[in-house]
Amino acid sequence: MGRGRAKAKQTKVARELKYSSPNTDFDALQRELGSGEDPFSPRSSSSDDETVDPRWGEYSYDER
Repeated sequence: MGRGRAKAKQTKVARELKYSSPNTDFDALQRELGSGEDPFSPRSSSSDDETVDPRWGEYSYDER
């Protein structure tokens, strides 16, 4: 019996999301994009990344 009220609420929320224009902080976006730091690049390559654990050495693809 409460399905009609729930569906009406969902429809209302969907319309608000579809037709509203959220306030975008373009200054914050510019600072984030222009920070010069790539969030997906590795921080630094340490020598620990170069070493191979002896237990897993046989599975290493590193040809030294």
